[in-house]
Amino acid sequence: MTADLDDEHVTSARIPADVSKADRILGPLTARQTAILAVAGLMLYGGYWASRPFMHPLAYAALTAPVAVVVTVIAVGRRDGIGLDRLLLAAVHYHRTPKRRVPAPEGVQPLPEFVPAEWRAQAGSAPAVLDLPCGEVSETGVLGLAGDGHSALAVCSTVNFHLRTGGEQQALTEAFARWLNSLTGPTQVLVRAHRLDVTPLVDELTQLAPTLTHPALERAARAHGDFLAGLAAERDLLTRQVLLVTREPAASSGARASHRLTEAARALEAAEITVTSLDTEAATDMLRLAADPDALPLAGP
Repeated sequence: MTADLDDEHVTSARIPADVSKADRILGPLTARQTAILAVAGLMLYGGYWASRPFMHPLAYAALTAPVAVVVTVIAVGRRDGIGLDRLLLAAVHYHRTPKRRVPAPEGVQPLPEFVPAEWRAQAGSAPAVLDLPCGEVSETGVLGLAGDGHSALAVCSTVNFHLRTGGEQQALTEAFARWLNSLTGPTQVLVRAHRLDVTPLVDELTQLAPTLTHPALERAARAHGDFLAGLAAERDLLTRQVLLVTREPAASSGARASHRLTEAARALEAAEITVTSLDTEAATDMLRLAADPDALPLAGP
């Protein structure tokens, strides 16, 4: 009886909500927030001394109070877990970035001189060159990210966690926790949904149905193929895929990023998760799907 209770009992563990949360150095303020407020305070104090001979202190306080409030809100405020100062910088970068980009490694050529001025005005500004973060895919499937280092991709299997007993859930959780504690670099677990092409499966069922040993099995195989074909014709079929991404910031660490996937495969084996590294063709196909999510994945070998 005790063994049954222990098997159904799962020990809970307290996990920080944000393991990469910045350290507080001055009360509730981080180093970034302290620097922003300090610089703003020094500028306002310098302005006070510069305007002291000809402006009353109360008038200066009333004039600079809105500025101080705005700076404080930007420095301390957060939205969706991101500081308002970072959101403001991202907004400025977005507005300064060209919105029209084209794949042109040789550069965007200007319009010919014979194009009328009215057409030039309607065309607007020339598009910018599309600069993708991934510059190359090596023979081992490692992505070259130029100044951001290298990254390697792998596909992970899933585990039906809720159908396990308490003891099995505890063992899976502990194995996954050991892998998380062993991480030595930036790692991302990406769960993506993409379109599913059932045409190869329907063709395989149609070809193998006549070779089955019993007519009833042949009819069942053909009926299942027709069902899948009809299902694909009526709606968009989606499938879920779990990707494991390791990144090494150093420019010469492509082998290390791939080796970390091998370490993850060994560590996650105890959690009954199979990690399969992507080769050059599979990694290229994954990038193609990321750039065009509506496209169907290429047929495998």
